Amino acid sequence: MTNNNQQFASDNYSGICPEAWVAMQKANQGHERAYGDDQWTERAAEYFRNLFETDCEVFFAFNGTAANSLALASLCQSYHSVICSETAHVETDECGAPEFFSNGSKLLTAASVNGKLTPESIREVALKRQDIHYPKPRVVTITQATEVGTVYRPDELKAISATCKELGLNLHMDGARFTNACAFLGCSPAELTWKAGVDVLCFGGTKNGMAVGEAILFFNRALAEDFDYRCKQAGQLASKMRFLSAPWVGLLEDGAWLRHGNHANHCAQLLASLVSGLPGVELMFPVEANGVFLQMPEHAIEALRNKGWRFYTFIGSGGARFMCSWDTEEARVRELAADIRAIVGA
Repeated sequence: MTNNNQQFASDNYSGICPEAWVAMQKANQGHERAYGDDQWTERAAEYFRNLFETDCEVFFAFNGTAANSLALASLCQSYHSVICSETAHVETDECGAPEFFSNGSKLLTAASVNGKLTPESIREVALKRQDIHYPKPRVVTITQATEVGTVYRPDELKAISATCKELGLNLHMDGARFTNACAFLGCSPAELTWKAGVDVLCFGGTKNGMAVGEAILFFNRALAEDFDYRCKQAGQLASKMRFLSAPWVGLLEDGAWLRHGNHANHCAQLLASLVSGLPGVELMFPVEANGVFLQMPEHAIEALRNKGWRFYTFIGSGGARFMCSWDTEEARVRELAADIRAIVGA
């Protein structure tokens, strides 16, 4: 029987995956030391170090906005700037939090190709002005997978990293859907981060089966100085930290994080294949992660909504975004595709 309440507006709609739920339940036994000085937080951090094959610094925050904003603030002074894509989440969907937590570091948008920054676009913004009246570029932030569902390849990351080193910039990765990028490419987490020159990663858990919680990984450990104080000041130091870190143990200990990413990606590919070739329906971007962006007539979008489907259309006139989740059912994907097919008259 199909789960008729499953929607495609956001992968945040999904519930908690069994692995995270069981780990939370196990952590809910007896007393543990507070503020991260507990066995679950230690275990989660060690799992991350093993997964990424390096002795990185690991911190936990409640949500992605805080993780990104605090990480960027740690890389900047207030007179610095951060170069990002014009579609970057930090630019369009975080309500000025990066600027707020950095006490004013300015976001500078660069042109992107299918949601991805290029060395050329970074260099253009970084070298546009170098006088004292302009905020000094200090950081590049990229999103993996991007806001339009595309994925940076390792060689693209290395080229961006080389540009950053040339220009004296740190490299931050917003990995809200990092899992989906790893699943699509079949690359190791290390290959897509520090081995390619990434200094800091915000690894998303919420969109991959957790209730709350993101991990901030500093591969350049020197950049993590006093980061624990930033978290505390920003209200991101959980007193009962084990309940933020234990779900990560559940996701990481037997590879559930990657299984869920593969499943979500598979459902997105299925949807794309089922609507391929329909009249008036076109893919706006390559389907490489768990999102499908479709150009459709306005009447079709309205008709879909009238049938009870929920999805976002903030990506331009006629553009509809459909996100698949760790628990998306194939039957529900087929229902959506059938309704699209019926509406456009195929």
